[in-house]
Amino acid sequence: MNNHFDYLIVGAGLFGSTFAYKAKQAGKRCLVIDRRNHLGGNIYCEERDGIQVHKYGPHIFHTNNADVWRLVNSIVPFNRYTNSPLANYQGKLYNLPFNMNTFYQMWGVTTPEEAMKKLEEQRSEALGRMQAEGVKEPRNLEEQALVLIGKDIYERLIKGYTEKQWGRPCNELPAFIIRRLPVRFVFDNNYFNDTFQGVPIGGYNKLIDGLLSGVETRTGVDFFAERQKTGSSFNILGMSFDKVVFTGRIDEYFDYRCGKLDYRTVRFETEDLPIANYQGNAVVNYTAREVPYTRIIEHKHFDMFGPQVDACPHTVISREYSVEWEEGLEPYYPVNDLRNSQIYASYQQLTMAEKNVIFGGRLAEYKYYDMAPIIEKVMNMTDFADSL
Repeated sequence: MNNHFDYLIVGAGLFGSTFAYKAKQAGKRCLVIDRRNHLGGNIYCEERDGIQVHKYGPHIFHTNNADVWRLVNSIVPFNRYTNSPLANYQGKLYNLPFNMNTFYQMWGVTTPEEAMKKLEEQRSEALGRMQAEGVKEPRNLEEQALVLIGKDIYERLIKGYTEKQWGRPCNELPAFIIRRLPVRFVFDNNYFNDTFQGVPIGGYNKLIDGLLSGVETRTGVDFFAERQKTGSSFNILGMSFDKVVFTGRIDEYFDYRCGKLDYRTVRFETEDLPIANYQGNAVVNYTAREVPYTRIIEHKHFDMFGPQVDACPHTVISREYSVEWEEGLEPYYPVNDLRNSQIYASYQQLTMAEKNVIFGGRLAEYKYYDMAPIIEKVMNMTDFADSL
């Protein structure tokens, strides 16, 4: 048996799986390992009586890149799901992203001119308060939101949700988190502006299985435990590797020598209900601070439409709670404040000496990624035969 591989790929999420797919196309031999007992990372789905449950939270694929869209659809066809979340504030529903439907629900305005006028009034109030205090630029997320969208929308739809999500008051969060709020003066509830959008028919496992078809994989393997046994990243499990593709936590890779990076994480309370339709939408955000969860996900709405919803007599919902990350939990979102950015920069310097290691993905780059940019990044890695 040939125990030599071109690549050891640590992590069977989207970056690792796409890398394995492209490397196999280039004639390379890969072994993909993952600490979890399943492939797919955070896009893994768990089927419950015909419903694909997004185990680690909702994932909607969206892109303007036709090449990326062609690649994923060559593996599994995608459906026509359009992301149109709702916000529930004290029992009243508002459409997201902020558009004419939201402004009508908030103020009763019916024309773009009326909505612009109302927004400008509230923005001017916020700017006036800042100027009276001698403040030229927003100092925190709260001030940034007020000058972008005004008091009413901020207090009902942003403040409580954001404080639950980050576990900190808005006036202690950096302004850049919310610098680009989508505001539309049309009646359009489609959250994304991208040309292509959808969810794989049959769930994301089909996409991962297609990317990893013909690639050797092992789950339940802890890279760090195996590395400790041999003292090497390139000789583990009785096998040897020319290069390593690492998609895990970058601070863990370097044994935390520059300090530990912070994350936010989420936990889910998932429930099967003996009814066909619980909330009529895939995602409803709960924006009031007193509601402990950030949103409720009803999974069947990602891939069941029209009569299909009622034809399936049960449903599955997940209440999502945002919590501070600690060891033993899954790290989800990097905390891109000054301290963590400096720590990551130190680790980035260390990667320069790792000539035969490729660091990629959300955890290895300490960066929040949507799915399509991950695939695009791997696709743009040129010449798998020589340069990687």
